[in-house]
Amino acid sequence: MKDKIRKDLIQIRKNIPKNEALEKSNQIKKRLFEMDEFKQASTVLFYVSYDNEVYTHDMIKECKSIGKHVIVPYSDKLNRRLILSELNDWETLEPGSYGILEPQKDKIKEVSIDKINLIIVPGVGFDINGHRLGHGKGYYDNLLKTSKQASHIGLAFEKQILNKIPIESHDLPVHIIITEERLIYCW
Repeated sequence: MKDKIRKDLIQIRKNIPKNEALEKSNQIKKRLFEMDEFKQASTVLFYVSYDNEVYTHDMIKECKSIGKHVIVPYSDKLNRRLILSELNDWETLEPGSYGILEPQKDKIKEVSIDKINLIIVPGVGFDINGHRLGHGKGYYDNLLKTSKQASHIGLAFEKQILNKIPIESHDLPVHIIITEERLIYCW
């Protein structure tokens, strides 16, 4: 069931024309940057977008330019976990696991999850209760379990929002979802 939903949602996302995805991503960025949770956060963990996800590259660069500490993940495939690394220079990112831009291994500056105020979470899809459907590898579920104080915000296009996603005991909802059309408070 989850695999079918995942496959359908990935196809829906891929079918969004690039210029439309960028325009909607800018609307999502505007909503995010206007939120108190964002304004008050000094350290923000961003996913680095790929494959027509809500585009975070400009968000990350702008975040850096306004003086926030930006953290990006490095995929430790062996241990199925994300290593969190401070990003000092966009140019130190390179395609890594799964073809996603991540810090060069020798440039990783590991940061504890406890230092992060806001986690920007990717998703193949979300439901209106904040439950998230990822790529099925468990990286973000494992990360969110260890995050006790940060706000968790999912970014998605409106087409990625469902009424209900099948969940399992290890699935953790995000607190807020931002689309190009609305904010969905899930807590």
